[in-house]
Amino acid sequence: MEIWETVINSLYRVSWVDIGIAIAIFLVFHVFRKLFTRYLFRLIIRLTKKTPTDLLTNLFLAFEKPLRVFFVIIGIYLALLYLPFNVPASRYVTNVYEALLILLVGWGLYNFFSTNSAIFSSFFTQSVDVEEESMLIPFLSKVLRFLIIILTFGIFLGALGYEVSGLVAGLGLGGLAFALAAQDTVSNFFGGVIIITERPFKKGDWIETPTVQGVVEDINFRSTKIRTFADSVVTVPNSTLANEPITNWSEMGRRRITFNLGVTYTTPRRKLEVVVRRIEELLLQHPEVHQQTIMVRFSEFNNSSLDIFIYFFTNTTIWPEWLKVKEDINFKIMDILEEEGVAVAFPSRSVYFENRLQKTEINDIENGIEHEQ
Repeated sequence: MEIWETVINSLYRVSWVDIGIAIAIFLVFHVFRKLFTRYLFRLIIRLTKKTPTDLLTNLFLAFEKPLRVFFVIIGIYLALLYLPFNVPASRYVTNVYEALLILLVGWGLYNFFSTNSAIFSSFFTQSVDVEEESMLIPFLSKVLRFLIIILTFGIFLGALGYEVSGLVAGLGLGGLAFALAAQDTVSNFFGGVIIITERPFKKGDWIETPTVQGVVEDINFRSTKIRTFADSVVTVPNSTLANEPITNWSEMGRRRITFNLGVTYTTPRRKLEVVVRRIEELLLQHPEVHQQTIMVRFSEFNNSSLDIFIYFFTNTTIWPEWLKVKEDINFKIMDILEEEGVAVAFPSRSVYFENRLQKTEINDIENGIEHEQ
């Protein structure tokens, strides 16, 4: 409150001429700001694009908006310095100016460490050989941005004259209580680190766990977002996901089709052998069937059918295309069954009566009727 009283008291000594000159100083920087952003900044971007890497270009683009605000701040700062403030008031204006500059630097660094920053794409995709779809880059971007916010805020408070060491000491005393209260958050964070480093999946992969099945959309500090096939988004804690078995269906090189084809017990052996052979030939000649593993065998005598075991893989792993191949093969199997006169079995039960048992029951019924008469 004392510093504000000092500033207000200093304003009484300001003349209208001083105010006019201060406004003129501010307007000069405001006009220069427009000229800089419209011409000079574009020229700098064109020159940096000729460099071997896009690092400088991304750096200038990240600081574009902070630079625009910088000219406004420095214009206000120099205008206020021109005014006849006393020494404490001038020192306070300088402190605020330095604190605002720290915020602008933090703002620029926050923009620079975005997901599509050149520093990530050049270093990780080339030096560390990380795939572009990997979630390592977005995750590290979020971590670095979070650290930049914390550091910028701490330096900003220090520039304004606040005792940051006391704040840090207070956080240290409350660190134990905070850690106990944030055990789940910490475990989720390290679960995310495990997922990122081990890379069991990447963004856009179709995964299945005991908890959820769907396509990975994003991973953050606490959880992973997965879009299910019902088009809903499920948020799974990283600690849960890191401790579960994960099936990554997107890593399939081929996709399996297997089923049992049951035919009736009245099918002769010769026709059954012909059907098995023709289905196997169908799969061997089909262009969309992977030729490495094809099995068509008469497998077992079921309760109401003779079962033919069919097992093969398709070349495509894309679900709509996989269904199309499966449908085409099913239709062709139906054609084979119709041509050979073989019927598909359905669950049924046959009941047989012996003739001798039937005659005995009829005689007993007739004897009972005569006895009653």
